[in-house]
Amino acid sequence: MTVKNKILLHACCGICSSYPIFQLREMGYEPIVYFYNPNIYPIEEYNKRVEAEKTLCNSNNCELVIAKYEPDVYFEKVKGFEQEPEHGKRCDICFEIRLRKSAQYALKSGIDTFTTSIVISPHKNFKLISEIGFKIANDYGLKYLAIDFKKKDGFLKTNKIANSLKLYRQNYCGCKFSVRKEEKEWNAV
Repeated sequence: MTVKNKILLHACCGICSSYPIFQLREMGYEPIVYFYNPNIYPIEEYNKRVEAEKTLCNSNNCELVIAKYEPDVYFEKVKGFEQEPEHGKRCDICFEIRLRKSAQYALKSGIDTFTTSIVISPHKNFKLISEIGFKIANDYGLKYLAIDFKKKDGFLKTNKIANSLKLYRQNYCGCKFSVRKEEKEWNAV
């Protein structure tokens, strides 16, 4: 049985999902926010991002589902790609892990459409993430809504919403390997 007008919004963090919740509602959807991010490292960082997502969803009266934290799943899937640069194959695998789990949850919940807030970042490849989303949707008989949330000042709007709620603002994408990249840049200054 399909639940009408509901959409599963995979959320990578509170900041990135702030405006997508609003935009999806404007489009006639009722988003169910799904927080599944086994890539986030360390656990303290993960917990800060979960709390930010809770704050956002509570302030917007939006249902939030927090999936089990499974860092072992992430590390197993990216094994052999640890030295890949940011935006490389390891990131593609990470998008696949999170979107696939989101699709599985949508299917189990009777929600026929899913999307992700990841694409609001100007650092993420909308076309690539959309291709991954379409492939996964096809695998499960679902629809993937490819919407570039950063368009029409979406990135600016999401930051304004996040700032107004005083959401935690991370300084790296999330995984252990993006921390490594940031530490190199900090040490070079």
